[in-house]
Amino acid sequence: MERDSDEQEPNFKQNQASLYEAYNDLHGLAQELETPFDAPAVLVVGHQTDGKSALVEALMGFQFNHVGGGTKTRRPITLHMKYDPLCDFPICHLVSDDDPTVAHDKSLQDIQAYIESENMRLERESCQFSAKEIIIKVEYKYCPNLTIIDTPGLIAPAPGRKNRALQGQARAVESLVRTKMQHREFIILCLEDCNDWINATTRRVVMQVDPELTRTVIVSTKLDTKIPQFARSSDVEVFLSPPACTLDGFILGESPFFTSVPSGRVGTGHDSVYRSNEEFKQAVSLREIEDIVSLEEKLGRPLSKQERSRIGVSKLRFFLEELLQRRYMDSVPLIIPLLEKEYCSTAKKLNEINRELSTLDEVKLKEKGRVFHDLFLTKLSLLLKGTVVAPPDKFGETLQDERINGGAFISTDGLQFPHKLIPNAGMRLYGGAQYHRAMAEFRFVVGGIKCPPITREEIVNACGVEDIHDGTNYSRTACVIAVAKARDTFEPFLHQLGSRLLHILKRLLPISIYLLQKDGEYLSGHEVFLRRVASSFNNFAEFTERACREKCMEDLVSTTRYVSWSLHNKNRAGLRQFLDSFGGTEQSAVISNPIPTGISQESSLGSVTNEKQDSKPRTDVKLSHLASGVDSSSGIQTTETRLADLLDSTLWNRRLAPSSERIVYALVQQIFHGIREYFLASAELKFNCFLLMPVVDKLPALLREDLESAFEDDMDNVFDLTNLRHSLSQQKQDTEIELKRIKRLKEKFKLIHEQLRSHQVMSS
Repeated sequence: MERDSDEQEPNFKQNQASLYEAYNDLHGLAQELETPFDAPAVLVVGHQTDGKSALVEALMGFQFNHVGGGTKTRRPITLHMKYDPLCDFPICHLVSDDDPTVAHDKSLQDIQAYIESENMRLERESCQFSAKEIIIKVEYKYCPNLTIIDTPGLIAPAPGRKNRALQGQARAVESLVRTKMQHREFIILCLEDCNDWINATTRRVVMQVDPELTRTVIVSTKLDTKIPQFARSSDVEVFLSPPACTLDGFILGESPFFTSVPSGRVGTGHDSVYRSNEEFKQAVSLREIEDIVSLEEKLGRPLSKQERSRIGVSKLRFFLEELLQRRYMDSVPLIIPLLEKEYCSTAKKLNEINRELSTLDEVKLKEKGRVFHDLFLTKLSLLLKGTVVAPPDKFGETLQDERINGGAFISTDGLQFPHKLIPNAGMRLYGGAQYHRAMAEFRFVVGGIKCPPITREEIVNACGVEDIHDGTNYSRTACVIAVAKARDTFEPFLHQLGSRLLHILKRLLPISIYLLQKDGEYLSGHEVFLRRVASSFNNFAEFTERACREKCMEDLVSTTRYVSWSLHNKNRAGLRQFLDSFGGTEQSAVISNPIPTGISQESSLGSVTNEKQDSKPRTDVKLSHLASGVDSSSGIQTTETRLADLLDSTLWNRRLAPSSERIVYALVQQIFHGIREYFLASAELKFNCFLLMPVVDKLPALLREDLESAFEDDMDNVFDLTNLRHSLSQQKQDTEIELKRIKRLKEKFKLIHEQLRSHQVMSS
């Protein structure tokens, strides 16, 4: 039995080495493909000058990095360390940033120079840190079987405006480190440089991601500098075994580890302390022994076995290696199904690429283009009719968003209608629902427009001089003012409505593309063809909106060019009642004071009124009514005299009385409101008929015509066959390499899984 055990042990160690190598490959694959493989690793987190890089070097057994004060790590450094008893010197490979499948042989000096050059490059850029990892593979007789990721040091800047630049860097570093800690398969190595565990500097950041510290190992660095600071043995006792409540969780290893790393550097220069990595390794071991001696002197007693197991770099290294090995073995059964799924997905992708290559002939491409044309139009129609398959949070717009992106309805006074008063203003809409809301807002805003104020100067200027006499025509005056005010008021709304509806229609394109992608009907890889379809749709929308707006503009011009009373005078009964009230008041004044000027002011009706009165075609009726009233009440003047006085006040007198001004204003308002009602109904009807409906009944034919015309001209310009064939060939090559890597890794994990199960069975 002992012989069997001795034979099994080398095999088990060989399996462990294969397992570690497989996980190194898996970690690289996960970084390259951005797939959620659980590739366990140790993530080192700490503040600047906490000794992160120095501790990593001590764990590795050799120096390679740029350590010291300030920021010395601006990109995470991933170290795939592999124990090899035959490597007397570290063998290092630097993984290419451009091609993760390629690793270049590098010396330690080359790697250190590369890290320093990257730090200097990033220091000159606006964003001084990068989340892209520097990946180094190392084989060495002193290396543990670990994957360690060294992150940039956290920064604790001083407050104040003069430190804003450093505060911005601190936020950038903390965000980068938090993102790395989100990977739940990582073991977080949390470094604290303090002699009082109440001061949670790095733990504050770590606990934002791992609140209970269940996957966190806490390490107190620079132990050799802290021991002299303790005056009493009780302080040392609390420091070595802090209460559980102090650390706020159940940390891995049950209590912190304590390490010290010598500060000297390896090299041949005059400032180098160690001539070789062997000397550095011995100095680390010696420092560990000295720390134990110093602690026992402070405590006045020998350290227990449990306490010794947490002091020194070697103890931390052994713990991490064992912990990672257990994670590796526990994760093997879970990794195999994920690799199988990724293999099937990649194989499917390769089949699709092969299918694309096989259909790169003109006949098949034309047919694919026609099918896409029909599917695209189907999605457009669906969006206009109403659907919920596109997420509103991604594609919907509130009314406020719509106003910002598509333009707002702003009147001549520069004010906007409060968006909260519009129905569904806060809802994120798209398609037909958004179009309907925009029309509703247009009706609300334009329907509430009042006639702008009219000044006496405008009335007098509008009177002018006739071409045959120098009298006044107040009906013409009212028409001139009303059409001018209406044209200036309503024309901007026409352009605003066109801009808003065009914005809504153009938004249908990206939403339709999303629906096609969701249903697997999108022509991926045919960007030139898709850009042509998008350009045709946008050109159609712009042309149709412009043509529709021109039709509406014709209506507005005709309505404000010539006044038709049957069209413009909508509320004739209301206006007549208003004018009759003037007639009654003025007649009373005539009876009491039969002065010609008074007569002219009192004889106002729908057409003619006082000194400055608008003439309307019903003057004779009002005149006879007024004359009969006067004859029956006073009999002072004859009808003929009254008519002469009235003509004198309306045709030959240019003195504008208040009553005349009010009646002109009432007539202007009546004409303005008539124009408003007609403009509102006409604009809504025409935009529905000549903008919305063409998308349904004209767009399909125009798109098909454009497509067929392009097919006849040059297929290569439509589908860019040359570049497409080259691109697909390159994708095929890359996918084949990726498929082989996944297959090889999948088989490797299957073999390791079978060997581990066999070892467990034999051991039991």
